[in-house]
Amino acid sequence: MPYPEGHKIKVRGKIIESAAQAFRTNGIRDISVPFIMKGAGLTHGGFYSHFDNKEQLVAEACRYAIGDTIAYLREAAEKAKEEPKIHAVIDYYLSQYHRDRTEMGCILPALSSEISRSSEEVRNVYTQELERMIQFISDVGGIDRSTGSALLSTMVGSLVLARSVNDPALSDSLLSSGKRQAKELVAH
Repeated sequence: MPYPEGHKIKVRGKIIESAAQAFRTNGIRDISVPFIMKGAGLTHGGFYSHFDNKEQLVAEACRYAIGDTIAYLREAAEKAKEEPKIHAVIDYYLSQYHRDRTEMGCILPALSSEISRSSEEVRNVYTQELERMIQFISDVGGIDRSTGSALLSTMVGSLVLARSVNDPALSDSLLSSGKRQAKELVAH
């Protein structure tokens, strides 16, 4: 009996979602195809009917994860009442909630150190997605791309450091300092 229409696309989406979650949490190198497939509720034998190799999956997971992050940040901006919408984006991005949920968080701080050693295919997609994130930040903030780049760099760096330390007070301090600096960047 044939699969229903759209089945292959749905399965591919589950694999990409599983990969994005795994890569966000554990990086690229330490995650195997069987682990990703198991996370999608599938056997690893079907992987190659959807992807040519792991590199292609990494690229697709980057696209998916940035889209996911932009959706969360857009929702935060839309819920903002009185403050500039970019402040709501900064507050969400540099929140304890975002810091503590790597599996659903922004992929930029999770993978940046590994991407520089990845294939050109992955680096190209990562670059495109970074550009998309900078454009989103710039648009929401009503700021030029240079300021948008600086703002995103401040936010990503603050989040990386806050996730890296084992002192909760220092981690919280890094988040609040990052928020303060980020908001000063967009002050007109």
